[in-house]
Amino acid sequence: MDGVHVAGPAVEGEELVLTDGALAFVADLVRTFRPRRDELLALRTVRREEYSAAGGPNFLTETEGVRQDPSWRCAEAPAALRDRRVEITGPTDAKMAVNALNAGAKVWLADLEDANTPHWRNVVGGQVTLWHVARRSLEFTQADGKHYALNPESATTTVVRPRGWHLDERHVQVDGAPAVGALVDFGLHFFHNAHQLVEREAGPYYYLPKMESYLEARLWDEVFTYAQEKLGIPVGTVRATVLIETLPAVFQMEEILYELRRHISGLNAGRWDYLFSAIKTLRDAGPRFVLPDRASVSMTAPFMRAYTELLVSTCHRRGAFAMGGMAAFIPSRRDAEVNERAFAQVRADKEREAGDGFDGSWVAHPDLVPVALAVFDAQLGERPNQLDRLRDDVWVERDDLLNFAATPGEVTEAGLRVNVSVALQYLGAWLDGLGAVAIHNLMEDAATAEISRSQLWQWLRYGTVLDSGAVVTQELVEKVLAQEAAALTGTTPHLEEARALFAKVALDEEFADFLTLPAYDLID
Repeated sequence: MDGVHVAGPAVEGEELVLTDGALAFVADLVRTFRPRRDELLALRTVRREEYSAAGGPNFLTETEGVRQDPSWRCAEAPAALRDRRVEITGPTDAKMAVNALNAGAKVWLADLEDANTPHWRNVVGGQVTLWHVARRSLEFTQADGKHYALNPESATTTVVRPRGWHLDERHVQVDGAPAVGALVDFGLHFFHNAHQLVEREAGPYYYLPKMESYLEARLWDEVFTYAQEKLGIPVGTVRATVLIETLPAVFQMEEILYELRRHISGLNAGRWDYLFSAIKTLRDAGPRFVLPDRASVSMTAPFMRAYTELLVSTCHRRGAFAMGGMAAFIPSRRDAEVNERAFAQVRADKEREAGDGFDGSWVAHPDLVPVALAVFDAQLGERPNQLDRLRDDVWVERDDLLNFAATPGEVTEAGLRVNVSVALQYLGAWLDGLGAVAIHNLMEDAATAEISRSQLWQWLRYGTVLDSGAVVTQELVEKVLAQEAAALTGTTPHLEEARALFAKVALDEEFADFLTLPAYDLID
């Protein structure tokens, strides 16, 4: 096709999804929306500098009328999305997709983003999986002969998470420039599956990550409208849930709902990326925003509590669902005591969310579905959600959202070492093609590595003192990095590449906005 070039290794099943019609549709989306996407990415840099100078973001005066207008509400959710009490997340390889869809959750978040590496085989292979999911034909046989197939009784709804606006797809060139990764992911899925999903009243539905402003939400609304009109699907059929996982976005939640009001069904508290974004956004704003070890920053920390309560009250006031955060525990097959403790923690976390008014929550493993389901069943009973709980008791101001200093905990040498070790293990697996990695009985994705490296960068910048009395210096971090890398020798793939990448994004004076950007240059 004129102006469109696809280059990448052959992928099984690619003939189903890399069709001329689909690629022409993607190219049309890219040509139409890439210029505005580029403008909005440039605006992020301008806004971050403003936030640093002002000591953080604030609620916008330009959109005060939207927030104060009581008359507007989001479109009513379709039947397939009215009960979302437990959602399971995971990558889109066939085996994990079957397991997720058969787990008994209400929703499967089919992740083409943080739990997926953008190797071409994963980008295309994920689309092949989703092609079969839309047609209820997904099955998989592994090398030992074990066969996986969809349970015909499964009623789990699929919601697809494309990549964020910041990521490009170099394997698809449109007019000599890389395509926008989000538009490749959305465009291929929508083109091939929208009509099938509409016929089954099962979609198409999407999770939208990493947005920083209502203007970025407006762009997605324009994409949805354009795509539906192109394929003859009624505008408003697409439904999206937006992850509120950046610090700027939490100050614009109402505006994001407004921009997407024809197409939105809810917001999600993406808590791990939110911590990363908080550090990234305020990295130059002074030491009062230095956070303790990431293990100490729980959902009961005052600034995190303000974030989640504001999310629930904002959503329910406008008729949208509030979705809780991830339970990332991976059950042990050998240690029942570990499982008992972890299940109790997961149960307590979900009880807090259900009690706060969340309409559902996330888990990372099928064994956690019944744990979370029992909590929300007890809270909801026969009701599908808690939209009637308006949380009029919640009053959150700017200072509450920026009160990092009240977070309990210390910066410790053990925490520094955990950040280094876990990030190295994750990055090694990421470079090898795995975006969702089990480490220390937790399912980790890119957010873990982002928090780890941004914390080290922040501690180094402000000369933070550890519990041992040592000051975080470049020499100390390099020493720990060498020691932790040595301990992982023989167990972690691509260890030297992972070590060099981590050193770059944690130690360079210039902070990389996303570690996946330089990491992308290292994969096929």
